Amino acid sequence: MSKDKKPQENTILDIAEALKLSPATISRALNNHPHVKEKTKNDILKMAAQLGYRRNQMASGLRSNKTNTVGLIVPRISMFFHAEVITTIQNSLHKHGYNLIICQSNDLLSMEQELAEILYSSRVDALIVACTLQTTDFSHFDRLVDSGIPVIFYDRVPLSPYNATFIKGDDFRGGYLATTHLIETGCKRIAHISGKLSSNLYQDRTAGYRKAMEQHKLPINEDWVFHQELTHENAREAMSRMFEGEQVPDGLFSANDVSAIAALEFAKENGIAVPDTLKMIGYSNDPRTSIISPSLSTIEQHPDLVGKKIVEVLMDLLKNGHESEAVKAKPYVIPVDLIRRMSS
Repeated sequence: MSKDKKPQENTILDIAEALKLSPATISRALNNHPHVKEKTKNDILKMAAQLGYRRNQMASGLRSNKTNTVGLIVPRISMFFHAEVITTIQNSLHKHGYNLIICQSNDLLSMEQELAEILYSSRVDALIVACTLQTTDFSHFDRLVDSGIPVIFYDRVPLSPYNATFIKGDDFRGGYLATTHLIETGCKRIAHISGKLSSNLYQDRTAGYRKAMEQHKLPINEDWVFHQELTHENAREAMSRMFEGEQVPDGLFSANDVSAIAALEFAKENGIAVPDTLKMIGYSNDPRTSIISPSLSTIEQHPDLVGKKIVEVLMDLLKNGHESEAVKAKPYVIPVDLIRRMSS
């Protein structure tokens, strides 16, 4: 055989010939049809394995207009919240007979646009998306929506109405809970490190912060409110600016745990006692927050509940289409909870 020539793959016809059964019976067994006897099905699966048969999922999808695959686009798989959501979604979808194609946009709009097209071309049955922080135009999802493919946005969702389902955390309440907690522990000069306001997450968390400060009639020093990319370096820079003058904050609410951990690191290096001089709280309940010293107060987002709700809604959409209650529903909002630790 020529080195350039690939060996021919076995088909259901080869399995049928080996077992002296009809190709139709082989096809039904491989598709787990209930009318095929269990012994026959097991014999077919065993022979398929022996012959190295590999099912052509794409061809099956073309025939049935269903691939039993769901696409998922997340900013970064390494982010704790999204990693937990992914695990829950994959485990739940598997129970329903669906496979999950996981893609990461690296928080780049151009990559997100490319992935949306790739997943559309791959004929996914549905798409789940947590958008990039730069996404303000969602037209790259139009082809899926116009084709009747269910699209669910979660966590980072469009700020304007869009013909898709939204599942998000109660970020306004999370910001409100975090700030109110600092106030109740005695803080009066509370700083806030947040993300860019192009994202619903940081609009809502900042709005919760401002509402709590207003309700308790506490002034907001706008020089201590930062809207920036929530990186380790930016958080340290923000802390440096906050503590360069005579008046300094006595409380800090960071809109994610990465920035809160960086701020705590800066405080320890610069002799700022936490929680005696500065009380701090983050957001997301990253596992690191419970093992650093002092342990970091935070807001629990319940990623497992987010993942379960996504699959619950998705199964309804796939089963009932435009008649689904999810189509008519307002955004699904997942509750959040305050976790108090030693930093406050």
